Amino acid sequence: MDMPIDVQNQAMGYDRTATMFSPDGKIPQLEYAQKTVGLGSSSIGMSCSDGVFIIADKRIEDSLIVTKFATKIHEIDSHMIASAAGIVSDSRVLIERAQLMAQQNRVTYDSPVEPELVVKDLANLKQQFTQYGGARPFGVSIMIAGIKDKKPELFTSEVTGNYYHYYANSIGEDEGKIKEKLRDKYKQDLTIKKGVKLALDIFKEMRGKKFEISKFELAYINKDKVKIERVEAEAINEFAK
Repeated sequence: MDMPIDVQNQAMGYDRTATMFSPDGKIPQLEYAQKTVGLGSSSIGMSCSDGVFIIADKRIEDSLIVTKFATKIHEIDSHMIASAAGIVSDSRVLIERAQLMAQQNRVTYDSPVEPELVVKDLANLKQQFTQYGGARPFGVSIMIAGIKDKKPELFTSEVTGNYYHYYANSIGEDEGKIKEKLRDKYKQDLTIKKGVKLALDIFKEMRGKKFEISKFELAYINKDKVKIERVEAEAINEFAK
């Protein structure tokens, strides 16, 4: 009986370094990192007719944690937000790098940085950690939503160093299933309110009886106001009506 490919890779030692290709042309360490992302809490982002938003499952189970400070959606700049799935400490390093880049752009050019420039910088850093020895890949996917010239934009960088521009996307737990539902139900003319309702409906369907709206947080940016608005816990119910 032939061994599965992943077992063969482990037996031959191809997964012991992030810089070694297996015979089937893959880097097993990157596949393991992607599995780590799949274990992270879920986020859904959408580019809508009137702006862009990210809604995230904070997944806080410990009652001793102060939930107010356990945020899942981070402010990069006044026109840009981000969420992550995977190893939280890895995401913190990348988020802080993105925030610094946004600040430097403000100081140097007196203008907001373009969302794609930020995600490209993070993707380039991730790629470096797949090419050089002595370090493991970043075990995190970063979703960035922002406004450029009054147009909403949504990007996601993967563990491989690739990044893509999306209309709607999901990262974290059940991302494959959530994407399938987004492909069927997402429309580009959705408003933020209708988009959030769609995202909540998907989360309810995926979580079933475990769905608790109090564990979610929402951040959105209207393309005209270009100001981050945050909504948490039960207040999100206003968008579900």
